[in-house]
Amino acid sequence: MSHNSFGHLLRVTTWGESHGPAIGCVVDGCPPRIALSEADIQPFLDRRRPGQSRFTTQRQEADRVRILSGVFEGQTTGTPIALEIENTDARSKDYEAIAARFRPGHADLTYELKYGIRDPRGGGRSSARETAMRVAAGAIARKVLGTGVTIRGALVQIGDKPVERGNWDWAEVARNPFFCPDRVCVGVWESYLAEIRKSGSSVGAVVEIVAEGVPPGLGAPLYGKLDADLASALMGINAVKGVEIGDGFAAARLRGEDNADEMRMQDGAVLFASNHAGGILGGISTGQPIIARFAVKPTSSILTPRRSVDRTGHDVEVATRGRHDPCVGIRAVPVGEAMMALVLADHLLRNRAQNPDSPEQPRLPRN
Repeated sequence: MSHNSFGHLLRVTTWGESHGPAIGCVVDGCPPRIALSEADIQPFLDRRRPGQSRFTTQRQEADRVRILSGVFEGQTTGTPIALEIENTDARSKDYEAIAARFRPGHADLTYELKYGIRDPRGGGRSSARETAMRVAAGAIARKVLGTGVTIRGALVQIGDKPVERGNWDWAEVARNPFFCPDRVCVGVWESYLAEIRKSGSSVGAVVEIVAEGVPPGLGAPLYGKLDADLASALMGINAVKGVEIGDGFAAARLRGEDNADEMRMQDGAVLFASNHAGGILGGISTGQPIIARFAVKPTSSILTPRRSVDRTGHDVEVATRGRHDPCVGIRAVPVGEAMMALVLADHLLRNRAQNPDSPEQPRLPRN
């Protein structure tokens, strides 16, 4: 299986399966002399960790990360950083009954058609378990970006129930199990998901990621666009079926005079009146907050029997038992933050390589 790596100057390769002994990754291209320890990575993994509420899978994994290489005396050395997390609570027997059957909505069929073999235990390599390593790598990317860049994510919709934008409070995100910025919406989601979970079904969600403090000039025209790489990274998260930057699809309903972000000069810097573009124009960051949203489909592992086929070509019914998220979008929030961090850090290093003498907060010259 190829294509297990992403990024250019900051490149991440992940390995491992859902029910294997461990999962891990190698982060290549991290600059030297950056302070780094497991304690810098663990808090982000704790936010993604399963089993923290009744609204996520009850698989109990500590997700304790180990740094195996690339760090000496608390600093990165510039060599590849290897990270590992042991799998300690896999229950492979849950998948024995469907080992020869293809679960509708999952990657079972496509893996079988492409490789002629697959690991049915928890989805193997296609499992969202792999995203733990993206979160770990994303923590390193945040160190590369520095404290001037803030990346935050929130769940903004579950099923057909969106948050009320007027109630948005970033501080609220850490106070509830949904990463929800709307305190009023939390109770609505609790009742809604409890009903979904009791029925053995699942529901989709929308996640929003915002990066602030990003310097202008990241990205390149045409084939190195920042928004294109960001969309690719977010679309590569398990179960994601749609990505938009800024106003995204809503921009199609606007007129030109409404969509264009007007500009004025203030103290030698460009000041924008709005941010319909989501902080990226022509594939290059503007210095405004970068805003991206992605849609996560309902978890395909549900108790309701669904029609399918098996490896011998017979029609069957599949009901997936075991421990699954009624809304996989909840734990996708820290994963989305990590992918944003990795793309931005990669582009920051690319920008430094091409423009080594330029300031990271350029200003227009005054006449």
